[in-house]
Amino acid sequence: MSRQSVHFAQLEQLTRRHFLKESTAGLGGIALAGLLGADSATAQTRVNPLAPRQPHFAAKAKNIIYLHMAGSPPQHDLFDYKPKLVEMTGQPCPEELTQGERFAFIKGTPKLLGTPHHFSQRGESGAWISDLLPKISEQADDLCFVKSMYTDQFNHAPAQLLLYTGSPRQGRPSMGSWVTYGLGAENENLPGFVVLISGGTSPSAGKNAWGSGFLPSVYQGVQCRSKGDPVLYVSNPEGMDRSTRELTIDSIRQLNELQAQQFGSPETLTRIAQYELAFRMQMSVPEVMDLNAEPKHVQEAYGAKPGEASFGNNCLLARRLVEQGVRHVQLFDWGWDFHGNSKGNDIKDSLPGRCQPMDQAVAALIADLKDRGLLDETLVVWSGEFGRTPLNEERNGSKFLGRDHHPHCFTIFMAGGGIKPGMTYGETDEFGYFVTENKVHVHDLQATIMNQLGFDHTRLTYRFQGRDYRLTDVHGHVVDDLLA
Repeated sequence: MSRQSVHFAQLEQLTRRHFLKESTAGLGGIALAGLLGADSATAQTRVNPLAPRQPHFAAKAKNIIYLHMAGSPPQHDLFDYKPKLVEMTGQPCPEELTQGERFAFIKGTPKLLGTPHHFSQRGESGAWISDLLPKISEQADDLCFVKSMYTDQFNHAPAQLLLYTGSPRQGRPSMGSWVTYGLGAENENLPGFVVLISGGTSPSAGKNAWGSGFLPSVYQGVQCRSKGDPVLYVSNPEGMDRSTRELTIDSIRQLNELQAQQFGSPETLTRIAQYELAFRMQMSVPEVMDLNAEPKHVQEAYGAKPGEASFGNNCLLARRLVEQGVRHVQLFDWGWDFHGNSKGNDIKDSLPGRCQPMDQAVAALIADLKDRGLLDETLVVWSGEFGRTPLNEERNGSKFLGRDHHPHCFTIFMAGGGIKPGMTYGETDEFGYFVTENKVHVHDLQATIMNQLGFDHTRLTYRFQGRDYRLTDVHGHVVDDLLA
């Protein structure tokens, strides 16, 4: 090796990165030691990233239950009643509505499609609700309907990602991850963010809908199941009892602490927290997920059947989870993509059967939370990822009735958590095609949800790749009119 090569090798060993890596504590560690004392390196490795934290201001809600009807239900057949549309069913859609429009499946000149179902005004609030939802109708005065939602996306996966991560592209943290990042976990024996899936299929956005993105992975959602082991791989391996598992976890923790002291990676601290949480979950999760502990009349109210996988089971589990301090419970129920290209997704004959178990379970959840004094502190949100057209799709000449994807307007409802009850907000035109009053973008919904949890959405940020990111990106405002 030449003298010049030797000199460069010596310089390489003296780089700033090498110094910070190989010095006993690093400059950050030296500063921390001055604040915390000589044992700071060990203390740093034992910081719990899920420890409870205070929000920016007093919160109206402590927990969220988000009920997502994956595929997006047809608002014209459930909540957004349009008599004029019913009157003009079968007539060609006015050209000014569809000019320059992009559809997922509609081709040519589509025909208007009014609902084949009946509507009535419900409760003292007079909310228009379809007869397909008789039990939710009984809760009308506890609900806040937003008929003026809109989004930027008209395909399932990008629209779900935009709704839950603030971006239609992969890689951003989900809403539940932001919540647990900001608030921590209330129960050290349970995850702060739990996901439950029904309908036999995961949402189109997949695990990105509950992923942690660039946040530490300890904040990602934990998927639980209402059938079989509640959490995959959390049980002891065959031939290993709990005491042996505990010794193994302790040994792994010690190795991780050594690595954390040497490299200071936040993901190492995450790994420690996840192993220890998984060990505690072995006892706590099966207990909270055991629906047999619920009285028979409660199971029947939800339409829940212990041991099965269903939306009714998941709604009851959601109540049990928030009761035990889980911050964010996300339910995905697949099967709401009513295109009308087959008998199975026809809005006239198939939608009623899809609505019945959902109607029963959601109404039971809201009533149960209210009876237990939990609704005031639990924000319940019901939505899809976008709306459906007021037009009959008629894909490939189908004779069934169905609606294509529609980003320009859709309806959601909320209850509890400091949201104004017995209210209908926003309005659409006579065909239910465009919002005409009080538009609410998905970023506005995100900002409002975070506000109810005590956060200024512009200040709950995380530094990544040189800039501060937030759930609402650079958009969104709190919809004050929705707040009680």
